[in-house]
Amino acid sequence: MEVGIVEVKLWLQKLNRKLQQEKEHLTDLDQAIGDGDHGLNMARGFKEVSIKIENTDYETIGALLKDTGMTLLTKVGGASGPLYGTAFLKAATSIGDKSSVTLTDLSEALEAALEGIKARGKANLLDKTMIDVWEPVILYMKENRESIDWDEVIRLSNEKMEATKELEARKGRAAYLGKRSIGHIDPGAASSNYFFVELADVLKGVIKE
Repeated sequence: MEVGIVEVKLWLQKLNRKLQQEKEHLTDLDQAIGDGDHGLNMARGFKEVSIKIENTDYETIGALLKDTGMTLLTKVGGASGPLYGTAFLKAATSIGDKSSVTLTDLSEALEAALEGIKARGKANLLDKTMIDVWEPVILYMKENRESIDWDEVIRLSNEKMEATKELEARKGRAAYLGKRSIGHIDPGAASSNYFFVELADVLKGVIKE
């Protein structure tokens, strides 16, 4: 079974609700090692996304993801707007004018999104950023795209988010703290965990292998 516009919209709406619920938690994480605005920025940005996509009819997934990316770029401050905005725009380009996608299409779109994040943020694995969640989850999806276990995606995403606690930050404001950044979960990894958990939760109910 393929993933259609309805499922992608549902995922984005669920992600928005999760970010509204966890806004203060993300803020607390960011206050410990960053600017303290990650929760507010993500909640504000995805609220705008939710309003935009709810009132728009889309013929392609690419157009839906492009609107999402452009909304985040224009409505979200800090680093999160450009990084998440770029991710959605790269995924939109990868999917193009398809109205439904296979798991292979989806994996390739998320890989393109990851490459966009890396290029924009100049970060790599183990730098204590969102990439520490994105890269292992996408590697798993690519290697298992014929039979993705969405519970494993959720477990892996959670595990990799928690693992950022033990890393020393090498990028962003947190890098100024040096070893004092150890012991704190990266806020971008936390919001990325919501990204993948909500996606997996939607697709668990849609795709039966």
